[in-house]
Formats: sequence, C-alpha cells, structure tokens
Amino acid sequence: MQDTPNPRFDWALLFYPGPKRRFTPEEMQRGGQQPWPKVIDAYVALNIVLLLIPALTTLRALSWRALLVVLIFGGLLGYIGLAIARHLWRRPTRKQLNIISVAYAFAVTLPLALDKYWLPAGVTHKDLAFPLVSLLTLFIMSISAWWFLVIYRVQQIEARLRELDEQDRNLKLARRLATAQIQPHFLFNTLASVQHWVDTQDTRAGSTLRSFTAYLRATLPMFERETLSLNEELGIVRSYLEVMQARMGARLRWSTEICEGVAELPLPPGLLLTLVENAIGHGIEPALRGGSIAIRVSRPNEAQVLLEVSDDGVGLTQGSETATNGLGLKNSDERLRQLYGGRARLTLLPQQPGCLARLEIDWMQESK
Repeated sequence: MQDTPNPRFDWALLFYPGPKRRFTPEEMQRGGQQPWPKVIDAYVALNIVLLLIPALTTLRALSWRALLVVLIFGGLLGYIGLAIARHLWRRPTRKQLNIISVAYAFAVTLPLALDKYWLPAGVTHKDLAFPLVSLLTLFIMSISAWWFLVIYRVQQIEARLRELDEQDRNLKLARRLATAQIQPHFLFNTLASVQHWVDTQDTRAGSTLRSFTAYLRATLPMFERETLSLNEELGIVRSYLEVMQARMGARLRWSTEICEGVAELPLPPGLLLTLVENAIGHGIEPALRGGSIAIRVSRPNEAQVLLEVSDDGVGLTQGSETATNGLGLKNSDERLRQLYGGRARLTLLPQQPGCLARLEIDWMQESK
C-alpha cells in the first residue's frame, strides 16, 4: 500500500510570513464588510499604559525632557500601530503585512540609531535603558499582533464567504424545491382526466393536453431563474387556469384585467401561480357551487403597482385574516422580501364572499 506523502513545509514562510490567501475586490466587498472592532482600541491603549507605567517610574529622578521623549515615542508607537492594524483589517494580505512590518521596523530603529541628534541635553542611553526596553517590547508586540490580526481576518472573511455561498446554495435549493408547488395531485388528476377524455373521445382532451403541455414547459425550468416578468407569469397562470377549467367545467370561471406598462414587472418565479393555486385550492374547490377568480393589475400611481387575485369561494378561515398563511404563501412572502426588501407588501384580506390576495410593489419602469 502506498503511503500518503506528508504535506511539505513551505520554507518561504520563514522569510515571507503570513497567509497566502488573497481576496479579490469583489470578495472583500461581499465578505469583508465587518466593522473594525472598537474593543481592540481599548485593549491596545491598556497595554501601552501597562508598559509605560514601569518605564515612567524609573524616570522620576530625571528631567521632564526625558519623560517627554518616552511619552511621545510610546504614544506614536501606539497610534501608528493602531492605524496600521486598521489598514490591515481592510487589506489583509501577506504582501501588505510584510512591507508594513519592515517599514515599521526601519521607522523605529532609525530614530534610535540617530538619537545623538535629537536626545535632549543631559539625557543618556543609560537613563533611557529601561524605558526603551519597554518601547521595544511594545514594538515586538505590535508586529506580532498584526500577524495574528491578518491571520484572524483572513479566516473571518473565508468563513463569511463560505456562509454566503451556503446561503446562495440554500436559496437555489429553495427555488428548486418550490417546484413542488406544481402539486402532484394536480398532475395526476389532470393526466387522469385527459386519459378518460381520450378513451371516451371527448373533445376536451386535445385542448386540455395542449394547455397542460404549455404549463409544464413553462413551469419546470422557471425556478432556475432569479425572476420572471409579469407577462411570463401571466402566461403560466393562463395555461394553469385553462387546465383547471377543463377539469372543473362551469364550476370555475376566471378573468384577467391588466393595465399597460407592467409587462416587465419582475416577480419571484411562481408567485402569481401560487396565489391563483391558493385561491382555487382553498376557495373555489371547497365550494359546492364553485366560483370565479379575477386577476387584476393596476397602477395607483407611477411609482406603484397593485396586483390582486380575488375569488368568491368559501373565504378565509377564522384567525387567518391579513396573514400570509400556508407554506406556499410564506415562501412567496420571503422571496418577495429578498427581491424587493420593504418595497413589496403581500396581504390576504377577507371579502364577502371569498378572499382577496393583495400585492403592492413600489416599482417604476426603467426608461429604455
């Protein structure tokens, strides 16, 4: 049996440390929008104070100039360190980490190497030995903190991208599962009716089969799309109603009234179909006398579209008024929020007789 080779160690990490993952601008825009954690500011400030306190106690016997040097140098280290950390938070790359670390080391060591040009008179290396050790500790802690920050930030963005990818997969799966709204009993009952009409040479067989074929051809692939236009939805609904009318006969009547300028209104796939199926299944079919369905689309104003599906069937049950009950309607309400946010409102209202599904959408047709 062949042994699995051990992963090779990347020796370049010794000279060029940091995560190899580099995010594109699109990935940063999508998964890297988390705000800077303000708790880091407080944590860094606390550490600076804790490091400077023992250093300052050694300067009590020295002049105020030496005290000022330590305070300014320590404050600058802390401020620059935080500014760099915020920059790395926005651009957590291996290249940025190493360039900044080298530049920071050079910026800190150069003033120390040229201290004879700026140290106040009477202040020697010996006087500043312990404070400089504290500042050097702060410098090393800063670079180490940047490395850990970049590693954490990269892992955070990767986790967020995985989460968003999982959400996208779930949404696509939900759209596929929404195909289940093509109800099995509707399929089987329609096929059984067509078979019976074929056997009895009923003239309804041909027209029903054509409508049923058009319905299936339109509905099976539609959940792969993000949106359908209102005109496409109406075509699917008409095919569905033609099939149902052939099966129910005089017990089902339907009509459409569509205003101009709304044919391209984007809708979640199957939304209008769900409202019509709900009206037939819960309103018309339970009524012995049957009933009628009216689909109306109007524009109360230039910035709004009103879509209504009303029936004169048995109406809403007690406690379901003004709600979007049922799995299909809950899914429709959720998909509307995903597409329009707060600009779409779906409600069920009782009427005498029957029920009214009312959909208001804030939408203006884009000029071509």
